[in-house]
Amino acid sequence: MSVTVRSVDGQDEAAILREIQAALRDLRFGSVEITVHNGQVVQIERKEKIRLQSPNGR
Repeated sequence: MSVTVRSVDGQDEAAILREIQAALRDLRFGSVEITVHNGQVVQIERKEKIRLQSPNGR
């Protein structure tokens, strides 16, 4: 799959990709949502879940 990223508010493709990489960095459980409007990335949202384990490992 090929993706083209256009500039938004003066940001270039490399800056947008760095933001996406930063959102993914150290994410163990969760999601990264990229919102596109008129073919341009307008928002990057990171949702992280923290998984808690019970003391007996269940």
